[in-house]
Amino acid sequence: MGLKERLSKEWFMFCILLVIVLAKMDPSVGAKGGPLKPETTITYIAVSTIFFNSGLSLKTEELTSALMHIKLHLFVQIFTLAFFPTTIWLFLQLLSITSINEWLLKGLQTVGCMPPPVSSAVILTKAVGGNEAAAIFNSAFGSFLGIIVTPLLLLIFLGSSSSVPFTSIFSQLSMTVVVPLIIGQIVRRYIKDWLERKKPPFGTISSCVLLTIIYTTFCDTFSNTNIDLDGLSLLIILFIRIIWVSHQQTLLQSFSAPHTNPSHWEFRC
Repeated sequence: MGLKERLSKEWFMFCILLVIVLAKMDPSVGAKGGPLKPETTITYIAVSTIFFNSGLSLKTEELTSALMHIKLHLFVQIFTLAFFPTTIWLFLQLLSITSINEWLLKGLQTVGCMPPPVSSAVILTKAVGGNEAAAIFNSAFGSFLGIIVTPLLLLIFLGSSSSVPFTSIFSQLSMTVVVPLIIGQIVRRYIKDWLERKKPPFGTISSCVLLTIIYTTFCDTFSNTNIDLDGLSLLIILFIRIIWVSHQQTLLQSFSAPHTNPSHWEFRC
């Protein structure tokens, strides 16, 4: 495969590296309180746009059918909130004997105890041809479930926990995930013929929105002058993250065979 074909196929991964570099060059642009105002534009507008797009692109029958696959939902939630945090904990026991920064290890465990981000979970599933409807349900349900489960996991694996603003998180998830999805479905009813005729690039639009989320996240990280980490620790964490993303994409592709029968959906994560 030539360079041009590789860039065309893996453009999203290359763009991730690009936005990270841009964030490093001038983090004040996308940091909280900066010109982009990510506390509003990203937290609410960007995430809402992703799920509004999903509401427009998905048939109502696909969403309602996805809700009925209990085995799939149980597998995803158990894998995400039980198997994965435990696996991360075992892996970090091995890393703890190295010179890697202790706080990075705690950070990895904390991230491992959280449900997948609703936006990236849906977009990555769609990108590899997986079951987007099931991904929407499980990412949203997992986020609501994580309000209760994540503090318990942190208490088990790190010996510490904190209070969770349940009402605030519940309200934010409802306004940025559920409401935009419903509005997208309503709008779809009126422009269904136009959507099927024009076939707008919903996947590309959502991916570009996700890139802005990644950009502002790294701007926030690089703008924190209190971070003092050695290069080796950062390289190890970056390597782990690349391996995990590659494995995740391979897993999604293996579960995305082109079945149209809903009885096969439980195998399409």
